[in-house]
Amino acid sequence: MRLQIVAVGRLRPGPEMSLVAEYLQRAERTGRPLGITQVSVAEVDERKGGGKAGEAALIRKALPRGARLVAMDERGKTLDSPRFAKRIADWRDTGSQSLAFVIGGADGLDPGLVAEADFALSFGPMVWPHMLARVMLAEQIYRATSILAGAPYHRV
Repeated sequence: MRLQIVAVGRLRPGPEMSLVAEYLQRAERTGRPLGITQVSVAEVDERKGGGKAGEAALIRKALPRGARLVAMDERGKTLDSPRFAKRIADWRDTGSQSLAFVIGGADGLDPGLVAEADFALSFGPMVWPHMLARVMLAEQIYRATSILAGAPYHRV
């Protein structure tokens, strides 16, 4: 299964970009024996979007064909890390080839895109800058692969 973060906006070189790259590289390395073959990021240029609806159209174009869609949305469901790992494993085990996590721009995601999602995930009621949300999501993807691999990264 391939995992992809589809995010509105471009990260500039700096600590956020370095952290995302590091966590996704770790996730791919840890996930490979688990059937997670690729972990990547696709960036959508918010300047070409024209608001939420325009950004949603660009996001749809960037989605892998047939991917399960996870919308990162403050109104979504909160999961602890083991449940997040289990959700990914369940999708993998039921034959999903791709899983796309979508992070909106400064105004969030278009409600229509959220409605199309297979799942809406929240990092809690606080609103996070999309750059930090990307780092947090990358870390949680790595943590999920570590949990599934039985590695000691996640401690209760």
